[in-house]
Amino acid sequence: MKKKKGLLAEFRDFISRGNVLDLAIGVIMGAAFTAIVNSLVKEIITPILSIFIGGINFESLKIVLSPAQGDIEESAIHYGLFIQQVITFLMTAFVIFFLLKAISKLQKKKDEPVPDPKPSEPSEEVLLLREIRDGLKK
Repeated sequence: MKKKKGLLAEFRDFISRGNVLDLAIGVIMGAAFTAIVNSLVKEIITPILSIFIGGINFESLKIVLSPAQGDIEESAIHYGLFIQQVITFLMTAFVIFFLLKAISKLQKKKDEPVPDPKPSEPSEEVLLLREIRDGLKK
């Protein structure tokens, strides 16, 4: 009869499996890559894009439902923030698409075998076998 493992032992076995460790590493690398891509979009691409759209700040666009009164803050629908997040998402997806496309192209070049400029001559064994074959034909 098998002995039942304790909860801690089962958890240790689960954590030490390769799939869980690979997933954890993937999440960490994904978070680091997200920070890089977000910085690229916010610090480089968005300022360039703002030149083409006339410097519109979408974040300030809103519909005020009730204005601020005393200690009560205004109630508003900040649709500009939503538009800004959609634009950021689309630009991020666009950047990731081109990065992955470039990486894929580099990997294809690396995986392709380099063709020999001249065909290699047959080995001595092949030449000997050809002589034997030709001798048997005669």
